[in-house]
Amino acid sequence: MATTAFAWPRVLVLGGTTFDHIVYLPGLPQGQPATIHQCGFAEHTGSTGTGKALALQQLGVPVKLISATGTDDYGRQIRQYLQRKELAVQWLDDPAGTERHINLMDAQGKRLSIFATTSSETLPGAEEWLPTELASHDLIVLNIIAYCRPWAARVAASGKPVWTDLHDYDGESSYHQPFIDAAQYIHLSSDNLPDYRPLMENLIGGGKQLAICTHAEKGASLLCPRHGCIEVDAEQVPITDTNGAGDSFFAGFLFGWMQQLPHATCLQMGTRAAALCLQSGEIVSPALSPQLLL
Repeated sequence: MATTAFAWPRVLVLGGTTFDHIVYLPGLPQGQPATIHQCGFAEHTGSTGTGKALALQQLGVPVKLISATGTDDYGRQIRQYLQRKELAVQWLDDPAGTERHINLMDAQGKRLSIFATTSSETLPGAEEWLPTELASHDLIVLNIIAYCRPWAARVAASGKPVWTDLHDYDGESSYHQPFIDAAQYIHLSSDNLPDYRPLMENLIGGGKQLAICTHAEKGASLLCPRHGCIEVDAEQVPITDTNGAGDSFFAGFLFGWMQQLPHATCLQMGTRAAALCLQSGEIVSPALSPQLLL
C-alpha cells in the first residue's frame, strides 16, 4: 500500500517527555560500594511520549503530542529539541519542574531507571482543551504519566480507539488501572511478568481488542479475540542503546495496524522498528522509514 495515497488517522499522544541522563556501565550495580572512574555518558530528551510521537512522525503519520515540562533549563532543552524535530506539540507548564531520569545501562542493554524527579500528578486546565483535542483526532495514545491519569475517564468516553503502553506492569499495580480501563488496545512488556499469558487472556476476556506483550530479545506475543495468539521472534542485532526500542516497536506495530495489515505483519513491523532503534544512539533511529517497514 502506498503511504502517499493513504488517509492516515490523526493520532494524539498524551503525555511523556523527560530529560534523561544516560550512564553506560559494563554491568549494573550489585549493591556494593564502588568507584567508577570512567564511563560512557549522554544527555537527551526521552520518555514514552517523545519516542512514540517522533517514531510515528518519521513514519509519515500525522501526530500531535501534548506533554508537560517545567520552565527550567531542562524543560527549555526538551522544547527546543522537539521544535527542531518539527513535531507538533502542545506544551503544558508543570509547577513541579521537568521530570528527569537517570538510566544506568549495562553492556547487554539492560537498564536501571532512576526517577530523579517526577511530574505533577495533576495539571490544571485540561477541561478547557482536552475535549477539543479528543474530538479533532482519530486515535488516542494515553501514556501512563501521572498527570494523564485524571484524563483517563474522559479519554475513554471520547469513543475513539484508545491505545496504552503499560511498560513493565506487574499485573497488580493499582496505578495502571485507569489506563487499562480507558484503552481497548494494550501494550506491555514481560519484564515483571514471568507468566504473562494469563494476564493477556484476562485482558481479552475483559473486552480488550488486542493485548501485545514484548519480551526484549525473545520477541513478542499478541492475543486477540478473532485470531488467538500470534508469536514473533525479535531481530537479533548489535545493541548500541535500548532506550526507546519499546516505543519504536509500538509505533511500528501501529503503523501496520492503521493500514489494516495482518497482525503478524504488524508484529514484524514492530520488531523491525525496535531493531533499528537498538542499533542507534537516539531515541528513534534516523534510519526508520515507511519503506523499511513496508
